[in-house]
Amino acid sequence: MACLRISGIEPESIVDGKGIRYVIFTQGCPHHCPGCHNPQTHDFAGGREADTDALLAEIRENPLLKGVTFSGGEPFCQPGPLALLAKQVHALGKDVTVYTGFTYEQLQNRHDEEIDALLSQADVLIDGRFEEAQKDLTLLFRGSRNQRVINMNATRAQGCVVLEELDEG
Repeated sequence: MACLRISGIEPESIVDGKGIRYVIFTQGCPHHCPGCHNPQTHDFAGGREADTDALLAEIRENPLLKGVTFSGGEPFCQPGPLALLAKQVHALGKDVTVYTGFTYEQLQNRHDEEIDALLSQADVLIDGRFEEAQKDLTLLFRGSRNQRVINMNATRAQGCVVLEELDEG
């Protein structure tokens, strides 16, 4: 069992990654992006504590889920428990998408074991701060054009950033 500080969950989402997803909104974010979609998640003292075992039990109950998404707040402010939960999600045969206001390169340069562990468990990483001047409502799974949807499995295999192919309108 590990403990997370979360703002809330969305048990079935189709806008936070491919397929039907269980979304965990972490609490606490250092970025404070102007125009943020989830400003209630910024306060590190807000939200509530959640047991990762209880979250995993809820995930296990829904056979329709393709995967789990960690959003925020900033998931990389709680990378240890999220990495452990992601590993358990993979054991259920589901994938993991992680949103972050950091860039992939910034996370790599932190040289932090827990951050590296969460990166190693991410199948898709949606990186970069939300930038109001680049807001684009036609984009899939992100709010501004500067944000990238990175296929982490291909990135690890090829040793360079590989963007996820998305069908966009």
